[in-house]
Order: sequence, then C-alpha cells, then structure tokens
Amino acid sequence: MFKGKKVPHTFVIVFGFIVAAAILTWFVPGGEFERKTVTVNEQEREIIVEGSFQFTESNPQTWQVFSALFDGFVDKADIIVFIIIIGGAFWIMNESKAIDVGIQTFLIHVRKLDRLKFFRFLGVDNIVITLIMLVFSIFGAIFGMSEETIAFTIIFIPLAISMGYDSIVGVSLCFVAAGLGFAGALLNPFTIGIAQGLSSLPLFSGIEYRFFCWIVINIIGIGWILRYAARLRKSSTSSIVYEEDAYWRQRKTIDLKEMSYYTPPSAWVVYIFLSAAMVLFSVLNPNITLNIGNSTYQGYYLPVITLLFIVTGLFALRKSLHFFILNLLMFTIIYLIVGVMGFSWYIKEIATLFLVLGLASGIAMNSSANEIVKQFSAGMKDILTAAFVVGLAGGILVILEDGKVIDSLLYYMSKSMQEFGKVASVTVMYIIQTGINIVIPSGSAKAALTMPIMSQFSDLIGISRQATVMAFQFGDGFTNMITPTSAVLIGVLGIARIPYEKWVKWILPFMVILIITGWLLLLPTVLMDLSGF
Repeated sequence: MFKGKKVPHTFVIVFGFIVAAAILTWFVPGGEFERKTVTVNEQEREIIVEGSFQFTESNPQTWQVFSALFDGFVDKADIIVFIIIIGGAFWIMNESKAIDVGIQTFLIHVRKLDRLKFFRFLGVDNIVITLIMLVFSIFGAIFGMSEETIAFTIIFIPLAISMGYDSIVGVSLCFVAAGLGFAGALLNPFTIGIAQGLSSLPLFSGIEYRFFCWIVINIIGIGWILRYAARLRKSSTSSIVYEEDAYWRQRKTIDLKEMSYYTPPSAWVVYIFLSAAMVLFSVLNPNITLNIGNSTYQGYYLPVITLLFIVTGLFALRKSLHFFILNLLMFTIIYLIVGVMGFSWYIKEIATLFLVLGLASGIAMNSSANEIVKQFSAGMKDILTAAFVVGLAGGILVILEDGKVIDSLLYYMSKSMQEFGKVASVTVMYIIQTGINIVIPSGSAKAALTMPIMSQFSDLIGISRQATVMAFQFGDGFTNMITPTSAVLIGVLGIARIPYEKWVKWILPFMVILIITGWLLLLPTVLMDLSGF
C-alpha cells in the first residue's frame, strides 16, 4: 500500500491528469466550432469560423482513460520514435567515450580562464551558462526550436554534472533557454508568423518591442538559472534531484592522461564515405535558401560546410577517434540547423540525421554489426521510460478532444472578456491563452484555434491586434515548460530522469515570475504608442 508521503511515480501523476480530464468531460457541455481552411504564409491552416459555435451532445469519457494510452502513443508516435532513436544513437557514441573526452577537454580549457582577472570576476561558469543559454534562446526565438532540445539534453546534462551542478541546470542550458526564446519570439514562424498571418498583420511587424521583451525575458530567465547554479556551487547536495542524479554521477569520469588515443582504419573509411556523400549533396544542392523569420539568405552553404568537414575531419582523425566522433556530432548539429531552416526538416529528418551519426560512430569504432545493434538496443532500453511517458501524456489531449470539451472551454473563455476595459481585456486574453496552452501546447494549433476569434474581439474593444498577438505569444510560451501535455517537456524530463513532480516544484516559482513579467510587458501594448502597434 501507499507509504506515508511517498511521492507518486511520474506514470501515476500523468495518469492522474488523464483521469482528471475524463472527469472534466462529465461537467463541461459538449460543443464545437465550424472550421474552414485558409492559406497563411503560403501554408494551409484550419481555423475557426467566427460565431459558429454550437453546443453538441456531450461525450463523457469513462473506460476511455485506458484506451487513451493507446491513442496517445499513436498521436505522439513521431516524438516517441525520435526519443528512442536518439537514445540508441547516443549510446553508441558513449561507447567511444568521445563525449566524455569533449567535456573534460572543454572544462580544462575553460578553467584556465580563471587566471584572467576579468573572467575570474564574472565567473567562468556564469559566462559558459549564459552563452550557451543565449544561443538556444536565439534558436527558440528565430526558428522555434523545441523538439530538437530533446537531443541536446543528453549532451548538456553530463556537462552540467561535470561542472558540479545538477540535471536541472543541464536541462536549463538547452530546453529552458529555448523556451525563453520561444516565449520572447522574434521571427518564430510557428507562433508569431501564423498568429500575425491570421490577424491580417504584416509578417513579423512590431519586432522592435518584441526584441525588447526578448531581452527582458532572457535577463530574468538566465539570471534565475545563474542564481540557482550559485546555490549549487555552495552545496551540490541541496539539489532537489540530487538522488536522481546519482545515475549521471555514477558514470565514470575519465582521466584524459590515462586515455588511449587511437584512430582505427575504419574511421578513415567513414570519413571518406561521409565526405563523398556530402560532396554529392552539395553538388545536387549547391545554392540553397535559408529562411530565418521573414528573411531569406541565399548562398553556397552546403559546399562551404562540406569543405569545412573535410578539413576538420582530417585534423580530428590525425588526433584520435574521439575527436573525429566529436567532429561528427558538431556537423550533425550544423546540418540540423541548415536542414530546419533550408529544407524545412522536422522530426523524421532530424531522427534520421542522428541515426546516421550513431551508425557512423559505431563503424568508426570498428564495431561489428551485431555490436552496434547491441549498443543501440541498450540505448533504446535506457531511454524507454522517457518515450513511454510521452505516449502516456498524449492521452490527456485525446480524452479532451474525444470528450468534445476543448471548443466549449474556448467558447466560455472568449465570452468572459467582452465587457472589460483595455487593460483588463488584454489581461483576460493572456490568461485565456495561458490556460489553453496547458491543454494544447502546440503553438501553431493554438494560433489557428484562437487568433481568428481574438483578433475580432480586439477590434471591438479597441485593442491593437498586435497586442492580441503578444498576449498569444506569452501565453503560448511560458507554460510549455510546465504543462504535462507537452510531449517535448515530458521527453526531456524522461531523458534527464527528473521526476515530473520535482520539476514542477522547482520551476513553479520561476513560472510565476515569468507569467507576471509577461503581463507587465503586455501593459505598454495598450497604454503606449509603440512601433507596429
């Protein structure tokens, strides 16, 4: 039976949310909007027809709390497979100890900066944390990095642990940082682009004030993480996940002086094969266009990347297998960025990219086919819990959709703001968007659902449509870092082995600060004359 105050397992907590969603379907009347397809920024989107809401026969959920597990797995299959492939690929890489060598080498060089008075004053660790978080915040702000952070989690948690911190800091370096950028979006086509398109606003207009908001959000967000890291420097055992991080601490820390550096002939074979493949890819796509927000940048990016790989790969091979595999990892990340911005790659393509990374690493190590499969299987087994939780969490949304209550909730919330003043109205919009995001974490889906209605309301009550977009932007961004319906959050926590309840306990005060900050940043949009508003 249950023991005292023992915290429930993450599976239990997520299933509890499924049950709560099912209970909700018994009390909220069923309803639905009519929908139509429109073209927004050259892509078709399904939006709500204004004034089309009608109540329908409710569909209370009962035994479906169990079938929702199956449907949740089907709905989130892409994320689940992505996590499994990432786990298998990185496990193969770990066999080479390349990441460990990279982390130790990085820390040795970074620690040397302590000799300089300027870096010692600022704190080398503070500089490292800030720079890494800024990079990922920029990724989130410009092209909406989200799912990609799952792959980076496996890299940054060992780094954070090696620096004397915990897995929460490791997750913050990529996932939280990208979340801050996502909330303070500058050119994110999946949120700002769609929301402004549906609101008939010039694409990415009002960027001056959004840039100011992005700076404020990052100062607060990165400052919060630096403050937490400073506390861990005083006492690493004060971490809320100290026990869970035993998994990461127990991984043997290598001694670079005792490492055996070598380069087997198989690594040269991989180098030649990949170089030839990149040359062919460059010949087929010599001049590509990168889409960053509303701007396009055309150039010979692939030939340049190929040339850099050939040169750096040669030097890495001459040094050791470990540095060659690190070089493969670096160029995998480069191709990920170019693929997302230049070829609209998504989960399938990114998963394939990391699968090739894992296989290339295994072959470079001269592992047999059976050994590579064994390593990949071990990685899948190690990451399976994270993948399972993602499917389980997907069942929450399935229950609400099948129960026909999502449209009803949207209808009731939108009606509640019809008779308020400007400040109160934009506040209610913000609250509504924040509440909906807990149920529907997809920014593009939520934009298509809410913006056709919200933009019309803003006209009636005298609020700029740009202010409505900002309310959507902040409401969509912050709670992605706490909602159990976010497959990305659940996937990241699963990989990090951070129990959901402990994550909530840690991030809840941070969420309150960010949500209040978002509200304060919304006030100038209705009280001041801003460019683009």
